[in-house]
Amino acid sequence: MTHPYGTGESVMKGMRLAAIVAGAIALAAPAHADDDTNFANQLHTYGIYGPRDYNAWLAKIVCERLHESAYANGFESTRFVAANLPRGTSQVQTWQFFATAISHYCPDQTTVLENVAAQGR
Repeated sequence: MTHPYGTGESVMKGMRLAAIVAGAIALAAPAHADDDTNFANQLHTYGIYGPRDYNAWLAKIVCERLHESAYANGFESTRFVAANLPRGTSQVQTWQFFATAISHYCPDQTTVLENVAAQGR
């Protein structure tokens, strides 16, 4: 079976990264009242830039689709994210975006990240 991001070691690295990112983001508390600005600031620490409103909109769509069960798992969600971020965005940055989106806009969906991490064990 092939994974959307390759096979073997690269998939395992992605899963481990998702677990690390999810843990780090879960511990981070927003410092300001504006979620979209906080989201953009967090993305900037990962080298992910772009229009603040677009990135927030993309993150909110991810959360909406998770709530509607439009995605079966985190891999489907990150494929959507990767397709909508600028070319050259790395797999690591895609997972960072996804985990940050969950942290800021739909923390009730943290189990999606936990499931990805569990697959890598």
